[in-house]
Amino acid sequence: MMILPARRLAADLGSWRTSGPAYAALADRIRLLTLDGRIPLGTRLPAERELAAHLAVSRTLVAAAYGRLRDAGYVESTRGSGSVVAMPGRGTPEHDDGGAAVVLDLSKAALPAAPQVGEAAARAALHLPAYLNGDGYDLLGLPRLRRALADRYTARGVATSPEQVMVTLGAQHAISLLARTLLTRSDTVLVEAPSYPHAYEALRSAARRLVPVSVDASEGWDEDGLHQAIARANPALAYLMPDFHNPTGAVMPAVQRERLMAAAVRQGTIVVADETMAELRIEGGTELPLAAFGPAVLIGSMGKTVWGGLRIGWIRAEPELIQRLHQARYGQDLGTPILEQLIALEMLGDYDALLRFRAQQLADGQKALAQLLANTFPAWEVPKVAGGLSTWVNLGAPRSSDLALAARDRGLLLGAGPRFGLNGVFERFLRIPFSYPAEDTRRAVAILSEAWLSLGDHVPACDDFAPALV
Repeated sequence: MMILPARRLAADLGSWRTSGPAYAALADRIRLLTLDGRIPLGTRLPAERELAAHLAVSRTLVAAAYGRLRDAGYVESTRGSGSVVAMPGRGTPEHDDGGAAVVLDLSKAALPAAPQVGEAAARAALHLPAYLNGDGYDLLGLPRLRRALADRYTARGVATSPEQVMVTLGAQHAISLLARTLLTRSDTVLVEAPSYPHAYEALRSAARRLVPVSVDASEGWDEDGLHQAIARANPALAYLMPDFHNPTGAVMPAVQRERLMAAAVRQGTIVVADETMAELRIEGGTELPLAAFGPAVLIGSMGKTVWGGLRIGWIRAEPELIQRLHQARYGQDLGTPILEQLIALEMLGDYDALLRFRAQQLADGQKALAQLLANTFPAWEVPKVAGGLSTWVNLGAPRSSDLALAARDRGLLLGAGPRFGLNGVFERFLRIPFSYPAEDTRRAVAILSEAWLSLGDHVPACDDFAPALV
């Protein structure tokens, strides 16, 4: 059983106090961390006295919060095991017997499978027999796939050979593999704030500390902050999303890319650019990849463009680093499935047509969401982005966690702002995807409207944590 340290929970709680009862606010925030997946089911919470000390509150307050969670089914307490995180109607993983009622899950910025996936899988299966005489363990990737990916980078303005490409089990696997290979427990990592939460988790597990640099939906990257962080924190690695940044949608301009890479080279910082959103352009021109301005490591994936169920990603780096990653991978996994690589090859055959289809799909989704939000929440600031899968909405008040909880109780899952930051910040923001079918988007905004009205000028009532029965 995993035990959550009090120091870690206190950091993740961030600014948890509200105008309502403190014990209810603490219970609400722990519940939100559970619903977001930041506290896995089956995790033992810190002892009441220990958490109280880290939060500078009374033990009675923590006990009341735990009791509230226990009454609602989000915590189970047994003798000798303490307070263990659960889910109403599910229990701990050892006795899971069904899920909580959810009408819509918009917590992921994702698209349904492209129409071509089924046919591509059928064609790929016809090619599979040619590979069955081999052992099937492929740590670098099929030569044909590596060549095809290298050719796409070359076409984008970065000359690339197959020796510079490794195929991975999606982008998250690529981030984790790079973190474990390049970082030590004494290293510092530069990250964006906000950013992709699972990247935070992978980097934090391998490094000593994360140094955040601000990204804004309209202003982009804090350039002074970037250069100061590189010069003063001396990060071993910088993890960035320069194209349709998740969640803000910002795009880093070419001149800033050039200055960033020059500063990183001077300091000896390895820059890792996550390009999982890079080809999901809705309008406008394109920027050259960071590797065109210096020795940046690039991460790509088909999870966002093709389908999340196709676990194919890749790393583009210098051949020496690819070989290091190849050796490191033996102790962690035994390669990427051959059949999925063959499907990826089939998809690359007409990839540009797929991207044009996605661009129209996302343009329609963005327009529909923007209109719904403007009509329903005229005071919210909804930035228009040139690509990506979501918009980073400014609510005008620090109510994101409250709103996410109220929406969850009505059957809608959304990523609250603090999910994308460190230490509980971004309470004024909510990430809303525009990648879902129009009917789902309409229903989601209707639920959001009801949830927002329920907040009023105070914290939502928490007498019943049970999910909506629908």
